[in-house]
Amino acid sequence: MSGIPLGVLDLVPVPSGSTAAEALHHSIDLARQAEALGYTRYWFAEHHLNPGVAGTSPAVVLALTASATTTIRLGSGAVQLGHRTALSTVEEFGLIDALHPGRLDLGLGRSAGRPQPGSGEPARPVTPVVDGYTPNGLRIPDRFSFAHLLGHPRVALQQKLLNLPGAQPQDYAEQVDDVLALLRGEYRSPQGVEAHAVPGEGADVQVWILGSSGGVSAETAGRNGLRFAANYHVSPATVLEAVEGYRAAFKPSAELELPYVTVSADVVVAEDDAAAGELATGYAPWVRSIRTAEGAIPYPTPAEARSLPWTEADRDLVADRVETRFVGSPQTVADHLERLQEATGADELLITTITHDHADRVRSYRLLAQEWARRA
Repeated sequence: MSGIPLGVLDLVPVPSGSTAAEALHHSIDLARQAEALGYTRYWFAEHHLNPGVAGTSPAVVLALTASATTTIRLGSGAVQLGHRTALSTVEEFGLIDALHPGRLDLGLGRSAGRPQPGSGEPARPVTPVVDGYTPNGLRIPDRFSFAHLLGHPRVALQQKLLNLPGAQPQDYAEQVDDVLALLRGEYRSPQGVEAHAVPGEGADVQVWILGSSGGVSAETAGRNGLRFAANYHVSPATVLEAVEGYRAAFKPSAELELPYVTVSADVVVAEDDAAAGELATGYAPWVRSIRTAEGAIPYPTPAEARSLPWTEADRDLVADRVETRFVGSPQTVADHLERLQEATGADELLITTITHDHADRVRSYRLLAQEWARRA
């Protein structure tokens, strides 16, 4: 896989028995080690009202991490634009870029916590999928439906707390246009009034769009000639339509002549498959807590995970995520990642790893980096 860089996507997970402060210290330490191991970029996700996730503000954590690292690119994976303005986003990243120029990735996403009902037949990807697998063996499960969360009181509560009373989210594509205009110093109101974000205007940042399908996110990224991140780890069923939708919509820009894609994967690496499987035991109940709108629980130990009640309905609720997590020895996981890269044509891969113990998470990234470098 020569020339395929690896990046890191960090949710700042809070293990059971730990605190948010400890999780933040661990994430900054992991960023330092990822830099030394040769990972090309380090992104922080944005999540809210999750006891087991401390990454509530990518910009704040990025600023802290930028001061603790020197060369690795740092970014958001992603800023949720549904409860922010274009100006606040550009100003936040402009502040960081002013002190750490040329290292930032501004990843933009639509807000989570707002499940939408299906609308018609989903787009069919060009890459064939037979019995749940691509020709090279990548698992593509059935599409997961969030319909059970429509109207859920916790989802409604999150939206209430994140948005000002009476505020209406701006159209996503228009909001991305405003972000780009502010960064370029080209923003004009409908009445022709200029607006200049200082700091922010002229900031040396890479703008990325994150998306889970071939819909508005992929189209917005392609239309603007931006880099695109497809979420295999969140929505494995739609990763192919996402990357193919982006490429179909792509128009060259001043920054990018050809489409450029990174694809995320959930990974746990240990010395052998059995050891990795043990470390990954807590993943299924952790995903269950998210998909029931309970909010991500503090990440359990393997023993704690085995003691939790579990039903066939629980298994079905998380099956697509569990089946598409890459768990095993360095060789096993690298083989899976090669299949993912080949099936999606990804220019980069974005690795997210959660284990209960920080040392195990660091070791997972180290073992993978060593095996990936060996295959280069």
